[in-house]
This record gives sequence, C-alpha cells and structure tokens, in this order.
Amino acid sequence: MIAAPASTLANVAEHLRDDEIHVWRLDYRPSAGRAPLHAVLAAYLGIAAEQVVLAEGEYGRPALATGLDPSLGFNWSHSGGHALIALGRHVVPGIDLECQRPRARALEIAERYFSNEEAALLAALPEAERSAAFLELWTAKEAVVKALGRGLAFGLDRLSIASVAGQLQLRRLAGDDASAWQLQRLDLDHGLVAALAWRGGERRIRLATLASGV
Repeated sequence: MIAAPASTLANVAEHLRDDEIHVWRLDYRPSAGRAPLHAVLAAYLGIAAEQVVLAEGEYGRPALATGLDPSLGFNWSHSGGHALIALGRHVVPGIDLECQRPRARALEIAERYFSNEEAALLAALPEAERSAAFLELWTAKEAVVKALGRGLAFGLDRLSIASVAGQLQLRRLAGDDASAWQLQRLDLDHGLVAALAWRGGERRIRLATLASGV
C-alpha cells in the first residue's frame, strides 16, 4: 500500500499506467456527497474539481460526461465512514466496500438471491463463519455487477463466485465469458471487506490512502 497524502494525489494520478488500476482509500462523510470523487477524478483528468461533470448510464452508473477523457474508467463505494475509488484507463472497474457486522439473515438472503452453488456453500459452513463468508460473496458480486454497469437489478443469481485457494474466482456470468473477468479481494483493515472486478487482462492494483479533507 502507498501512503499518499493529498499533496501527492496529482503525482500518483500522473503515473497511472495502462496495466494498472489505482484504488484510493479515504475517510468519507455522507454530507460530502460526490465532492471527494470529483477531487480524485480532477487529479486524473488534470482539471479543476468544479469542471468534473458526471453523467449516468442507463442503469444509473456514473460516468464521465462527453468531452472528458473517455479512456478513464472509475467506480466508487462507501460504507461506515470509509470510501474506495477505483480508476483505470481503457477499463471499466467495479468496486464494493462493506463494514463487517453479524448478519443473522445471511443464509436466508443467500437462498433467495444468490446462486444455488453459493447458497449451498454458505449452508455448509458453521454459523460462526457464515457472516464473513456471506459478506465476501456479496462484495464480490456487487463489484462484478457494478463493472457491468447494471447494479443489483441485474440479478445476483445470474453470477456465481467461489473462493479457490484463498483467491476469489468468477465461475459463471450470464451472457458473458466468466474467464474473461478479473476479480480481486482487497486487503484492508480488520472490519472492512472489499472487492474489485473488471473485464480484461490482469492488472497491477495500486492501493493508496488519501489524506482526510480532500
């Protein structure tokens, strides 16, 4: 992880390579709205934050408006006072962040919304391990559907994810070749679970911390 204060945001942004995805971690207050996202995007676009204009796709995913760098893809997620922003060139990343907490209805939710394989996996686990496993699957699935630009309306049962030798793996994706996708768990502090997904070849993930107040 690169500990990057706000003063170096532009320096890191300047060195975004085509084989990388940059992920910024920052503190987040809901009252800030999209201001932190605009600040980070501005650094990568080389413009002022007030010049960043976002448009929404057919399913509500934010994207850069026409006239801004079409090669820059991004996505963001926030939970419990934390946020992650993923950026890459010539790629459409999807990222999801969740705070760990006990989920008494994890199995019920999985049996209703997840694939049969995933629900069976969770059912076979001891109850003490189920919440953490559920959340890992949830964030991974969210990351994929966000990269698709579809969100939860796509249907979480239309993709299936497994953890193989400690690595997340997309096993099935309706209407697409699951092997064409990359899916990565992000190592954060205890109590936070996050996943990053994109369609395409392998990329180096560069994780940095953004100083508060940006």
